[in-house]
Amino acid sequence: MAAEKVETVVAGNYVEMERAEEDEKSTSSAKTTLSRMFWHGGSVYDAWFSCSSNQVAQVLLTLPYSFSQLGMVSGILFQLFYGLMGSWTAYLISVLYVEYRTRKEREKVDFRNHVIQWFEVLDGLLGKHWRNIGLFFNCTFLLFGSVIQLIACASNIYYINDNLDKRTWTYIFGACCATTVFIPSFHNYRIWSFLGLIMTSYTAWYLTAASLIHGQVEEVKHSGPTTMVLYFTGATNILYTFGGHAVTVEIMHAMWKPQKFKLIYLLATIYVLTLTLPSASAVYWAFGDKLLNRSNALALLPRTAFRDIAVILMLIHQFITFGFACTPLYFVWEKFIGVHETKSLIKRAIARLPVVIPIWFLAIIFPFFGPINSTVGSLLVSFTVYIIPALAHMITFASASARENAVERPPRYVGGWVGLYSVNIFVVVWVFIVGFGFGGWASMVNFVHQIDTFGLFTKCYQCPKHA
Repeated sequence: MAAEKVETVVAGNYVEMERAEEDEKSTSSAKTTLSRMFWHGGSVYDAWFSCSSNQVAQVLLTLPYSFSQLGMVSGILFQLFYGLMGSWTAYLISVLYVEYRTRKEREKVDFRNHVIQWFEVLDGLLGKHWRNIGLFFNCTFLLFGSVIQLIACASNIYYINDNLDKRTWTYIFGACCATTVFIPSFHNYRIWSFLGLIMTSYTAWYLTAASLIHGQVEEVKHSGPTTMVLYFTGATNILYTFGGHAVTVEIMHAMWKPQKFKLIYLLATIYVLTLTLPSASAVYWAFGDKLLNRSNALALLPRTAFRDIAVILMLIHQFITFGFACTPLYFVWEKFIGVHETKSLIKRAIARLPVVIPIWFLAIIFPFFGPINSTVGSLLVSFTVYIIPALAHMITFASASARENAVERPPRYVGGWVGLYSVNIFVVVWVFIVGFGFGGWASMVNFVHQIDTFGLFTKCYQCPKHA
């Protein structure tokens, strides 16, 4: 037993990844300084920027809508609660990645031309049935996550240029977002992640300042919550907000030393809360129940140069987030057709193009900015991000020998293994009943209402009547 424990600790040193970092440094003289600075990153800071910029994205514009459904107090509490829960399950995913990577290192597996993904972690630790479940939920979530970014692009640009309807803008931005096929991996998002966080930070503080300066509209009402359907729809949108770690494994794999990932998602969440809490609260305070019919917060603010800047920055950021959501799908498709480990960027880019087509099509069918977030959150994020990682962690370490030889042991402040299992059981039960059960019911009722009201393939969802 002692020998096994020593072997485990040695195997957990990520020899291959550190070797990859050394290879990168040794070849850096052949690369330009510009490329090293802006293109190829794998540090802790790169991972933090990736998690922070990917987590908030367009949902920043729908959180005031959620506050109008939940009310101010519930909106704030759900953000804090799901932010903490999301950080916890991101930690679980990182632990399972560490365990899987360590076991593969023992078998001398080389990952330098292969990106590890969540379904492969489940396959290696729990078998093919878990792999298939993880693959289904993760890919479906990322597919609709990409769809949401296209819908958001069309919704935002319309507030600058309404000469074209939102459906036409979706056609245009679908073509623009297809260019993400040329970004090889999460190593290459260094400058984009950094800029993306600046963009969302500007937009969040613009929403806050503009709402406070605008003041409350005449006869403002803050009725929320008024119905169970609206309440749980808003709650699941916040569940979706802090469920952005469907790409956690890919971000970890892009790090030179992924064992340092443990607290990165929590720190990213804390920063994101400094953006979402003030902006959502201020917009809801200013406009109240008007937000119930305007799921995009930008729709209610007067057009100024500052608002136009926010729209443009969010458009660029949604292009970045589309790449974040779609890149894992590109990897899955590459592995399926057998081109994942080729070094030809052009060949991989051409092979990736079919992935964009269904995303484009679905964005045109369901252009319901806001309600689609809640639906995806309840039906997909609840399992992908919360239930499956918690269950997988408990089953992986169910035996005494697995707990004894675990590479990453639970921290003392959660009460060791007993405390960890208690938290995991709470997460599974809460998310299944509240997130998937009540949230799924409410979101589907609301989603069907949008279809009945606006119809499929609608040209201009929630556009002003004069348009």
